[in-house]
Amino acid sequence: MNGFQMLYWYWLAFGMVLILLELAVPSFTIFWFGLGALVVGVLLMLAPGVNLTWQILVWVIASSGFAIFWFRVLKPRMTDRTKAGIAREAVLGETAMVIRAPEGGHRGELRFAVPVLGSDSWPFICSEEVAVGDRVMVQDVSGNTMMVKKFTTQGKGEN
Repeated sequence: MNGFQMLYWYWLAFGMVLILLELAVPSFTIFWFGLGALVVGVLLMLAPGVNLTWQILVWVIASSGFAIFWFRVLKPRMTDRTKAGIAREAVLGETAMVIRAPEGGHRGELRFAVPVLGSDSWPFICSEEVAVGDRVMVQDVSGNTMMVKKFTTQGKGEN
């Protein structure tokens, strides 16, 4: 008797079970081991004579590679860089650029380099004369309107 032989569909089923187990254990690490098992299953479909030792080695390497790729490359790129959901006090003092100057009775529009409170552009009111391209600093937030003053680098907005 030749002993136990892992067939490709064993690895595919094992991989699917691990991936589905991620629903019960939301750590997002078991998923990568399931994906590694799927890689071994596909490898066995292409080369059915691979030894069990090599199968396990490929599973460990593929799973570790996927996990490292997730934690070192993908996850850091997916962090939320907006300031959505933070207190309005954190927005005070932020600077932005005027993209539409206020005229008539209409509010102007400003744009932040990084989205603030979920948006990168906001209507604003300024007591000073501002033009498109001017830098302004947030003094207060009233509803969905930013109250700003003209920003100068010399006096940090103090004129």
